[in-house]
Amino acid sequence: MKVMIVDDSSAMRSMIRSIVVSANDTVSECGDGSEVVEAFERYKPDVVLMDLQMPNMNGIRATKDLKQKFPEANVIIVSNFNDHEFRDEAKNAGANSYFTKDDLIQLNHFIHQ
Repeated sequence: MKVMIVDDSSAMRSMIRSIVVSANDTVSECGDGSEVVEAFERYKPDVVLMDLQMPNMNGIRATKDLKQKFPEANVIIVSNFNDHEFRDEAKNAGANSYFTKDDLIQLNHFIHQ
């Protein structure tokens, strides 16, 4: 499986990689939402794990832009925030799923089922 991790924290990208990504997966990373569309076009990942809060372009805007150009993109929001407002915004932006960063083990099972 090809996995793209989008998070402005390199430590968090590393943590997500260590918990969610399996040995057979290929991983690409972006440090900001503004990099997502170009990186998606280049790598064609099966799943995009997208943070919400990033400095230049947040995950909601990046998801909207990505889904507009690539409607088939499978975007899973991976956030520290677990409230309905963020979940609704993510869904309206076109995200396929939403997990909190506390649920990375469940996310691993979800994407590798």
